[in-house]
Amino acid sequence: MNKPVGKHLLDIKSLEHQEIEMLLKRAEHWSEQKSPSGPLPLAGKFAVNLFFEPSTRTRFSFEVAQKKLGLNVLQFSAESSSVTKGETLYDTLKTLESMGVEAAVVRHRESRILEPLADRVNIRLINAGDGVNAHPTQFLLDVLTMKQHFGSLKGLQVAIIGDLRHSRVARSHLWGLPRLGADVMLSGPEQMIIDPQKEGVAYPERIRVLPVDEAIRRADVVMMLRIQLERHDGELFSSPEIYQRQYGLTLERAEQMKKEAVIMHPAPVNRGVEIADELVESEKSLILKQMENGVYTRMAVMERALGGMEIWQPYLQTVNM
Repeated sequence: MNKPVGKHLLDIKSLEHQEIEMLLKRAEHWSEQKSPSGPLPLAGKFAVNLFFEPSTRTRFSFEVAQKKLGLNVLQFSAESSSVTKGETLYDTLKTLESMGVEAAVVRHRESRILEPLADRVNIRLINAGDGVNAHPTQFLLDVLTMKQHFGSLKGLQVAIIGDLRHSRVARSHLWGLPRLGADVMLSGPEQMIIDPQKEGVAYPERIRVLPVDEAIRRADVVMMLRIQLERHDGELFSSPEIYQRQYGLTLERAEQMKKEAVIMHPAPVNRGVEIADELVESEKSLILKQMENGVYTRMAVMERALGGMEIWQPYLQTVNM
C-alpha cells in the first residue's frame, strides 16, 4: 500500500480499502481521546478552508479539527477575495501555496472541480463536497458512526432515502459502503432516483432500488436525505406536506423499523419534511453523534494530508494489508 501521507482526498473511490480502514481507526482514536494529550501534531502548519457554498457542520467541524491539531487556519470568503475579479481556483490555490499554506479544504458547487488541479498543485487538496459528485469526509464520519454502533458493516442493511439524484453524500456511499460489506437500498421520488449501474459503482449487486416502506422495514440504518432545492434548477417536486406523506420518515413509518435500527441524516435537516421533528433527537437517532464524529474524522483526514508516517505506524499491523 502507498503511504497514507501527503495525499489529496478527492473522493472515496480513489482511496484503497486499507486507507479507509486506517482513517477510521485514527478517527476512532480521536473519538476516544477527544484532543491531543501531548504536543500538537500539526503545530506550525497552515491550512485554508475555501468554501464557495454555505456550510455549517462541515466548515466548523473542519475548523475545530484543525485547531485541535494545532494548525493555523485561514478562513476564505469568496465575496471579499479576488474571485470577484475573475481569479480561478487554480490561481487562488497557487497563491496560497506560494505563501506557505500546505492544505486546502474546498467546498464547491461544481462537480469534479478538484480532479484536474490535483497534479498541478503541491498544496494538499481535501474535498469538502463538490457539486453532486462526492463528499468523502461525510462518508467516513457516517461509517465511523455505524461501526461504533454495530461493530461492523458486513451484512449491514443501509437504506438511503430522498433526493438521491442531487446528493454527493449518496454517491460517496454508493462507492464506499458495498466495499466495506454493507448492502444499500435506495428509495425516493422517481425523478430523484439514480441508476446504480450508470454510477459505475464497484459492487452494483449490493445495491437495490426499493419502495420507501419496504426499504425502511428492511433497514438496519435509515439514512434520510434532504430535498436539495438549490440544485433543482426549477424542476417540479411535491409540496413539503405531500413529500413527507409519500417519502418522509414519519412517526408511523418509524414504528415499522426494526427494533435495533437507527436513524441517520447528513444534515441540514428539514424537520417535518424528510423526517418528523420528534425523530431527529429520538433514542433511535444518531444524527448528533454523526456531527460529533465529524470532528474526529476530519482530524484523521488532516493528519493524512499533513502528518508524518509515525502517526500511522501503530495502525499498520492492525489493518489487513
